[in-house]
Amino acid sequence: MATRLSDVAARAGVSVKTVSNVINDYPHITARTRAKVEAAIAALDYKPNVSARSLRKGRSDFIALAIPEMGSPYFAELGAEISRAAKRRGITVLIDQTEGEADAERFVLDGMRGQLIDGIIFSPLATAPAKLTSDSIGKPLVLLGERPAGGQFDRVAVDSVQASHDATSHLIALGRRRIAAIGVGGTSTGAVRRKGYRKALKEAGLPHDPALELAAAGYHRIDGATSMRELLELPEPPDAVFCFNDLLALGALRTLADAGLRVPEDIAVVGFDDIEDGRYHSPTLTTISQDTEWLAENAVGLLLDRIAGNSDAPHRDLAVPYTLKIRESSAG
Repeated sequence: MATRLSDVAARAGVSVKTVSNVINDYPHITARTRAKVEAAIAALDYKPNVSARSLRKGRSDFIALAIPEMGSPYFAELGAEISRAAKRRGITVLIDQTEGEADAERFVLDGMRGQLIDGIIFSPLATAPAKLTSDSIGKPLVLLGERPAGGQFDRVAVDSVQASHDATSHLIALGRRRIAAIGVGGTSTGAVRRKGYRKALKEAGLPHDPALELAAAGYHRIDGATSMRELLELPEPPDAVFCFNDLLALGALRTLADAGLRVPEDIAVVGFDDIEDGRYHSPTLTTISQDTEWLAENAVGLLLDRIAGNSDAPHRDLAVPYTLKIRESSAG
């Protein structure tokens, strides 16, 4: 038979109401009473009825995090930070992988998991901004990433245009003149980061050569390796390459090693995201490093503010702090 609230009360020597107050984190409970009840809960392995609690509170204390890929090191690290930020506030995060597919993203927005969640932190790839409206989404929502939503929702994102400009300018300052870009087009990320790349070239008086701008089937190591091979087959290969994420850069570095080229002496390489793999690669990877802890804290904070009822405040667009981490792949 399942343990009941009255069983916990009897073991702790308190009333059922007191046990309920402890479970629901009622503030006016003495430390001694709280400790007795918590000890009884642990001893009897009591599991509170989450559904009943949710009905009483009007909240479930669950939020959803919808990301394109759980296998991506960047999204894995970000998911861990968001989970930690939520846990500090007594909130549980349910993670869903959309694989950047429109139907999967639509499923998230149409009410993933029904009444189980209070709100959503969402990193869209396939959903057009016009589809992101407060009327069509029945939950508080915070967006991550480059894609805007016309001021309808709070958003937390790095300034990818400026960050990509800074990465490209770093290569230009090193004296590189044929700077390739891997990852252009296909997604909002590719379009926005190409804008910063081209802006830096223009400011330096360097033309953007279409042959040096390569799209990628995905943002994985194999895509970076394949694109790098294409660049090396050009009559005049690049002397530097800016990859729009670190996995692309790591794939490019593999191709360069296989070709017997030296990094950065022959070709300098810069990535974006500062995943752990890049910090321990040989050579270590120069990259744009976003403050993911700051991102997570603010994304969770914005969402919980909306869940708490602050729905009429102007929507906020927060820029994630970032730095250019200069390492061996560009500086030697």
